[in-house]
Amino acid sequence: MPQPPRPHPSRRRRYLKRAAIGLGAVVGVLAVGSGALWVSTPSASDATQLAASLARQRGVTYPGPNVPANFARPLVATEDHRFYSEPGVDLLAVGRVAEAKVTNGSDQGGATIEQQLAKMLYTPGEGGFNAEVKQVALAVKLNLTYSKQQILDLYAEVAYYGHGFYGLEQASCGYFGHPAKDLTVVQGAMLAGVVNAPSVDDPISDPANAKTRLGHVIARMVAVGYLTAAQGQQALRTPLGLTSGGSSSC
Repeated sequence: MPQPPRPHPSRRRRYLKRAAIGLGAVVGVLAVGSGALWVSTPSASDATQLAASLARQRGVTYPGPNVPANFARPLVATEDHRFYSEPGVDLLAVGRVAEAKVTNGSDQGGATIEQQLAKMLYTPGEGGFNAEVKQVALAVKLNLTYSKQQILDLYAEVAYYGHGFYGLEQASCGYFGHPAKDLTVVQGAMLAGVVNAPSVDDPISDPANAKTRLGHVIARMVAVGYLTAAQGQQALRTPLGLTSGGSSSC
């Protein structure tokens, strides 16, 4: 069977040159856009001041205690399982989201803990593509400015946990009647789950939704290796110990 003629070497070189020029133009545009975005967004060095201001407005003690492992692990497992290794953004997730926007496909999400923190501190109430782009730049700045533990502490301080509770300590006291340092595995998992949709997964107002969400969080902890399958089942059988209508201080 005759083979199709191969492109002449000079023609191949022209194709490659055009492709290289096109790729270089795309990279250049992205670099210019990224540079402009970097300059136009805050430095993120004031994140602790912003968190303190929000705490005062909400009647929350600031700074609160360090985030305990029984909250940090379920939060990372559920919201951002590459948290400790990524630079503030999950490049794989960003690629999926970008593809979804181009193809009008389903947006798989993928906002990292830093991106969520940037949204809570710098772009509350804002939505759309512009806000999301700002959050990406700010997430990288947060990662460069603070340690991972500091970022978790900030996140825990400013997050809303449903039922009128802001900050991890207030939520732990309000739901369970004890400080965050005494959270059990299942209690920490419940609080880590509720921050995603606090008006929907409030364990007092919407116990069925909260239970479903808790099952998802425990499953994620098993999937990333924070719990064995047996430990996950045991956690789901453990009573939450809710103190309905409890005080937000303890």
